[in-house]
Amino acid sequence: MPDAITDTPGAKAERLKPFAASRLASLRFTWLRIVQVSLAAGLAWLVATRVLGHESPFFAPIAVVLVLGLAIERRGRRAYEVALGVAIGIGVADLIVLLTGTGTWQVILVIGLAMAAAVLSGGGVMLVNQAAVSAVLVATLPVPDAAASMDRFVDALTGGAIALGANAITPIEPVRLVRRHLQPLLMRLSGTLIDIADALDRGNHDEAAAALERARGLDPAVREMKIAIEASQETISLSPLRRRSRGRVDRFATAAEPIDLMIRNTRVLARSAIRAVDLEDNVPELVTESIRDLATAVHSLDQYLAGSTRHSATVEATLRAAARSTAALEETSNLSVSVIVSQVRSTSTDLLLSLGVDRDDAVDEVRSARQRLKA
Repeated sequence: MPDAITDTPGAKAERLKPFAASRLASLRFTWLRIVQVSLAAGLAWLVATRVLGHESPFFAPIAVVLVLGLAIERRGRRAYEVALGVAIGIGVADLIVLLTGTGTWQVILVIGLAMAAAVLSGGGVMLVNQAAVSAVLVATLPVPDAAASMDRFVDALTGGAIALGANAITPIEPVRLVRRHLQPLLMRLSGTLIDIADALDRGNHDEAAAALERARGLDPAVREMKIAIEASQETISLSPLRRRSRGRVDRFATAAEPIDLMIRNTRVLARSAIRAVDLEDNVPELVTESIRDLATAVHSLDQYLAGSTRHSATVEATLRAAARSTAALEETSNLSVSVIVSQVRSTSTDLLLSLGVDRDDAVDEVRSARQRLKA
């Protein structure tokens, strides 16, 4: 029988280190927003009690938490949906409760009517859920008078307004927020392209398969990048203090979709590499050189978006990749190489698009790259 595996305290601690590190990283990423939400909720309670004179303004801090939360995207949209959802939920629930009192069937009725009214208003999931939550809170509390019902609505508006104000003066810097997501994504993409080229050079199936898995693993990072860009754009629109960052953030927004397309093409490129290795097809050195050029271009794109280089370096590496891949077809025309060359050219086009080049111009540049290489 094989020896039993002993789970020593030291071994257990080593296994827990990555878990603890990821949790600490999450806390470092969110601690500013936690402080922001906490302070804004406290301010909403203070304003509602001391300024407006409301006795139990629980809707004020609740609105703050729902509008800000820990999510960074679409806070302005959430503020609108929270306010309207609260209005619908309170209106429906107060009407039913004032007429019939509270009880099981009243809870069922107010939830159904509030959600139906929210759907009819054209609201999204947040609005519908908020209408239902507000209706439940109202329907399970002591029966209010008309004045108390109005106080609840005012408290919700107060919390939403304070949340938007807190978001407008947020210490989050839009450019830094996007770079925090974009820079690691582009570095991982560049590394994956190098891994694909290495796998083709060595004819190693396992390395090509591993590169494919790494390419597939980039999807969550793409979504986070797009959310960060959307949040940064919204922060700029809400905060005059951040308007100076608009040009940089617009540059990120221009690059976002082409970067997504690059990653999709890289997945296809990795699958094509696996096929070429498995079939033992002849893959010219020019092909792997062109893929390394793509990796260089992606790295240069990151530097350009960071503001440290001009876009010419990215253009040069991109067109060199397109030219070399096209030249490889003069050495062999097997199907594997043809597919790889197609993906290199498509990725080269996406790289130019990420720089803000018009699509027709980008396609023409890639098509004519071979002639430039000859010259």
